[in-house]
Amino acid sequence: MNPIQDDVDNLVAQWAKEKPQLDTLPMAILGRMMRLFKHIEADISACHKKFGLTMGEFDVLATIRRSGKPYSLTPSDLLSSMMLTSGAMTNRIDKLESKGLIVRTHCTQDRRSVKVALSVEGLAVIDTVIEAHVAIQLKLTQGLSAEDKVLLNSLFKQWLRQFES
Repeated sequence: MNPIQDDVDNLVAQWAKEKPQLDTLPMAILGRMMRLFKHIEADISACHKKFGLTMGEFDVLATIRRSGKPYSLTPSDLLSSMMLTSGAMTNRIDKLESKGLIVRTHCTQDRRSVKVALSVEGLAVIDTVIEAHVAIQLKLTQGLSAEDKVLLNSLFKQWLRQFES
């Protein structure tokens, strides 16, 4: 394989030979993104695992933490900021509660209303894990220049609007 060529270039070349009428540029872009995602997910997942967390559990803790003091959200607030079903959210909350990282509290005015808050241990854990998480993200993007990072971020933002606006 040519050092400038990668596996995606090779598969696109095969399709160009077999089906020259196909526009395979989107295939190349998405193929590389999917391969990148596998590497990214593996490294980030390994980081979280060192702290006894899954990526989903990290997401819940991080969402509550970045909401600011008093580090407490309703389950519906959590759901609106994450792409999950209510069943999946309940499962994550149950697991984090069993680990002692969050606590459920009932509103004094309306006992049906529940808040999910970081425990003291949960706050300490997420404050530690977020540092390691960001360090991994920096490592994963170190092959890009500062300008490339800004450009790539802008392009992804523009592309994402197609699905989320």
